[in-house]
Amino acid sequence: MPDEGRDDSRSHLNDQVWGPTPTESVRRAVMAMHWDSLTLVHWSYQPSIVQQLLPPGLTVQTFDGLAWISLVPFEMRVTVPGLGAPKWPCRFPETNVRTYVTAADGSQGIWFFSLDADRLSAVSAARLGYGLPYMWADMSVQRDGDVIEYQCQRRRPHRPATSSIHVRIGQPFDQRELSELDHFLSARWRLYGALGSRLVTARAVHEPWPLYRAELLRLDDQLVTASGLPSPVGEPIVQYAPSVRVRVSRPQLVRSPGR
Repeated sequence: MPDEGRDDSRSHLNDQVWGPTPTESVRRAVMAMHWDSLTLVHWSYQPSIVQQLLPPGLTVQTFDGLAWISLVPFEMRVTVPGLGAPKWPCRFPETNVRTYVTAADGSQGIWFFSLDADRLSAVSAARLGYGLPYMWADMSVQRDGDVIEYQCQRRRPHRPATSSIHVRIGQPFDQRELSELDHFLSARWRLYGALGSRLVTARAVHEPWPLYRAELLRLDDQLVTASGLPSPVGEPIVQYAPSVRVRVSRPQLVRSPGR
């Protein structure tokens, strides 16, 4: 179990604030993506609550002694480098529930409790290839002026869960206005999955998020609690980003030190 009083955020930020380091680049990407119309809704949790839901080999990261859970709805556009758009529809909504972790090999990134997507073929490919807990859902993203609305309803055979999020988009942040916590919650370039009992990782490299202010107008969400987490408490931090380009590497096993 992690030390709940430990603040491990500062060392992470030294390398992550402005973007991935050269060693984190993806020369031969398996997938190239755009993540569009993305909202990040963040809540703090006690680290022990989050840690008990993580697989062996991952330790929850904290900022000022707290773990963080993020609800992230957006639109996905996918291409295969050198081949263009895949045969299945390459634009679809997605919503994920995630936290921030350190692996046994010292790498840092994102653990997903769930990822809902509106394309069954994409769900199947991500489950088989990366061990990510994707789920098939009916979803939509609609925008009217500065208000954006995300809807999600899981399909069978998954446990029923819905999410309805309405956000008003504000003005962009000047980079100098962003806090260390803003960077901690957004500057991430690696993901983890589980293929059976094996922990795997892949790089997901993109330019720093062009973050905007955002106001949460309505939230009726069951995805967070469906992940086994208690209901969030308190006002969340809300951020918005119009788009980033992402290159994702082939998954690799996470190896313990000395192996």
